[in-house]
Amino acid sequence: MRPFPSLMAAAFVAAAWLIQAPVPAAAQGATEQPSQVVQTAADGLLKALDANRQEYRNSPAKVQALVDQYILPHIDTQFAAQLVLGRYWRTATAQQRQRFINAFYHSMLNNYGAAIVEFTSNTLKVYPTNVSPGSQNATVRTQMGRSSGAPVSVNYYMHLTPQGWKAWDVVIDGVSYVMSYRQDFGSQIAQQGIDSVINRLERGEKPAQIGKTTGRSS
Repeated sequence: MRPFPSLMAAAFVAAAWLIQAPVPAAAQGATEQPSQVVQTAADGLLKALDANRQEYRNSPAKVQALVDQYILPHIDTQFAAQLVLGRYWRTATAQQRQRFINAFYHSMLNNYGAAIVEFTSNTLKVYPTNVSPGSQNATVRTQMGRSSGAPVSVNYYMHLTPQGWKAWDVVIDGVSYVMSYRQDFGSQIAQQGIDSVINRLERGEKPAQIGKTTGRSS
């Protein structure tokens, strides 16, 4: 079951956050805890939104610029893309890989931009982490509220890179962001090739629609 779009948007925002490559080497002198990375990025975004929320509601391009500034630096987009594509990453060309990363990221922004604008501090609670010295992996636990029902658990899987802690997966109530989209894209790539998925994303189709093989292949 896919997470609610508004919660997925909140998770996508707060993650600052989608193989065969090894885990990147640890950053030298990194002292900031992973939970601090998530909280700081969310706080920066919220401050900017609060300054002129209506302007961002009226301008999707400004929302994208805001996410690029506060969130993108804390998401390992290539690592996440490798996991989403799975074995197809190994056979993709360098150009296909970069096109997929860009198309997938912008597709997420386009799909969840309206919910991102409504993201507020009272919807997010970040629990502190205390990573052991030398550890290169961490899970940041958070809770996100919704208008009805109990809070939703959202976990961020992060690893330490030369640029600091970065998120590579979000798990909402036990549902993995990476695995969900890997399933969505897998059959389409198998039947029509990776360019079909990339083209459909670039045309603005939602990731969940890509799992249906009725789309055009070019």
